[in-house]
Amino acid sequence: MQPTALRLGMITPSSNTVLEPVTNGLLSARPDVSAHYTRIRVTRISLDQTDTRQFEQQTFTEAARLLADAHVDVVAWNGTAGSWLGPEHDERVAGAMAQVAGVPATTSTLALLAALRAFDVRRLGLLTPYTSDVAEAIATRYAACGFPIHAARHFGRTTNYDFALITDAELDTAFDALAGAGCDAVAVVCTNLRAAHLAARWEDRTGVLVLDSVAVTLWHALGLAGDTTPITGHGRLLAHPFAPQR
Repeated sequence: MQPTALRLGMITPSSNTVLEPVTNGLLSARPDVSAHYTRIRVTRISLDQTDTRQFEQQTFTEAARLLADAHVDVVAWNGTAGSWLGPEHDERVAGAMAQVAGVPATTSTLALLAALRAFDVRRLGLLTPYTSDVAEAIATRYAACGFPIHAARHFGRTTNYDFALITDAELDTAFDALAGAGCDAVAVVCTNLRAAHLAARWEDRTGVLVLDSVAVTLWHALGLAGDTTPITGHGRLLAHPFAPQR
């Protein structure tokens, strides 16, 4: 077997059971691309200082240095903490990861903001598994970036492992409420929420763009690594590769 042409380095929350199999599934038609993972400890999501300390910069630089040993072409923090800590936090993290790994770097939040700009989203729906205070912090951060939340649905959970247990039926109900509220796009903010496989069906039924965190991280990582091959069958996002501004 020939080695893959492109290697993606992904940093995974330790309690996440979704993003690795989903990312590999999205890449199933791309034998020329492989994803390689390392984990950092993340178990709870809240605004408490004890939980926000899980996302200190040194944690990510150490993980990025491990991925660099595999000669990856890009490094991505496949987690959404920057959505409530602020994109400035993730910009610093991405810069530090790029420096130690010697390759481009991104995060799920920076990827999502890039997608919102690329698709010129105006009426954003927010779907998360989080509690209301975390969701409100996300809404504040996104509004400051020019993307006020038009409508939102949240599941009120704090244990990261449990996010993956939210069912398709629960997600369908939440998404349909956002689509019915007049959103032109819905951001599924959490990489341990199993929703990427629903994106194409949701879009076909409603016409509302779906920006799933796992898919959008993959989309941005591929683009930063210079890959411009569309991935079809999973919704509009991956069918339109990210093209970085030069």
